[in-house]
Amino acid sequence: MKKLLFVVVSLLTMIALVACNKDSEHKQMKHDMANMDHNDSSKEKQQVAVQTDWKFEHYPQANTTNQLTITIKDNKGKPISEFEVNHEKKMHLIVASKDLSKYQHIHPAYKGKGVFTVPVTFTQGGSFQLIADFVPKGQSDTVQMHTVSVRGNTPPPVSLTPDKKLVKTVNGNQVSLKIDSQLKANQETMLNFYFEDAQTKQPIQDLQPYLGAVGHVVILNQDATKYLHVHPMDERVKGSNAMFHTTFPSPGVYKVWGEFQRSNKVFIVPFVVEVSK
Repeated sequence: MKKLLFVVVSLLTMIALVACNKDSEHKQMKHDMANMDHNDSSKEKQQVAVQTDWKFEHYPQANTTNQLTITIKDNKGKPISEFEVNHEKKMHLIVASKDLSKYQHIHPAYKGKGVFTVPVTFTQGGSFQLIADFVPKGQSDTVQMHTVSVRGNTPPPVSLTPDKKLVKTVNGNQVSLKIDSQLKANQETMLNFYFEDAQTKQPIQDLQPYLGAVGHVVILNQDATKYLHVHPMDERVKGSNAMFHTTFPSPGVYKVWGEFQRSNKVFIVPFVVEVSK
């Protein structure tokens, strides 16, 4: 009888231990998944099967405003009619010169039936890369690129050289970019932007939301063929530090534009970095 009782108690103990272990594993899995979602604040955009038509009202000319029409269609040529609002806009359009010395982030207006329009002014002649970033309803983030040749005065290309010091002053704001580790391709990296008043050197605490977040970061590689649009870890922070997670897809030189707002004025801070293998 005692032996039977001992066996029963042992079995009950084993069952309890297994249940505890399973519960612990379940909680750990939930914790790991939560961390995975939290850390997945930025990623290179995934394209879906779409067709994009780009049409200017007139042949692009430097220092002349020109109406651009962008039409988004599915892979069968039918206009896509519905788009998600992504950070307050249905489309983000990046306009960058091939040497990355000129940069604009503008927002085409949606006219329905897959048609977006926006006035564009190129400040010089030469080759420009247009990058449309949008989300068809129910689908993933989509990026479409188009290269355009602009007539007019074309200055010599500006050499893209990595910054020796990652500190810039724009509109009275001193911005420092600090990176938590050496930049390596295909390795998650934290980009830390620190803000100080350029005159007082005091930390800035009054950043304003821009497009629904404390800021945005756009990254292009040297030939403007690899594009990253990164959103902050904490979208509600007001200063003096904004953190962005990203992963550079390949080695090389990249230009990073941080976009922020203070005193109702948007300011853009550019940095050039080099990513190793």
